[in-house]
Amino acid sequence: MHVRTFSRTPRPAALLAALAACAALTACAGPAPSTATSSAAASAPAASAPAPATTHGQSASTDATAAPTQVTIPSLKISGSLMRLGLNADGTVEVPPAEKGMTAGWYTGGAVPGRPGPAVLIGHNDTRFGRAVFHDLKDIRKGAEVRVRGGDGKSLSFTVTGKETVSKKAFPTERVYGATQSSTLRLVTCDGAFDAEGHPVDNLIVYAELS
Repeated sequence: MHVRTFSRTPRPAALLAALAACAALTACAGPAPSTATSSAAASAPAASAPAPATTHGQSASTDATAAPTQVTIPSLKISGSLMRLGLNADGTVEVPPAEKGMTAGWYTGGAVPGRPGPAVLIGHNDTRFGRAVFHDLKDIRKGAEVRVRGGDGKSLSFTVTGKETVSKKAFPTERVYGATQSSTLRLVTCDGAFDAEGHPVDNLIVYAELS
């Protein structure tokens, strides 16, 4: 996986730190979080972030009934199953394998959808196998519904509050991973032009809140 290295900068509050990194021609996005602490967190290099603590007091990775299993965006006719995403051995976040391009992933270090905090879903735009689950995410509009189904079979409805395309050199860590009192959702994929090495230079981030 291609990664970019950033210096560590102190933050005044406990936040997960993240960078998005993309593999060539796969148009996927994966934040690399740092361990949340009670006093400060730093912007960690995508290749060397330590294993994170579960955020917001969640025990997401061990709660099978709470883990989300499907994401649906009716207005875009997007529907995909969700796999769990943790961290790779080098500290980068896992992304769905290219051969499962129509499957998105839920980052287990974040909040469980429906509970306080940001739940982060990561999906490919395209892979070497072709069009992927979040290919049309760029067309989503404010007010659109995003449904997330849990392992218990119940669905939650989130309403899109905004979206932005950002350079991977300036990933908005606090906006994506900063603690929230309400239940929020973030959808992340790659976007924009390709650099000389064939890597998308931007991230598309969609923000939503529990309806």
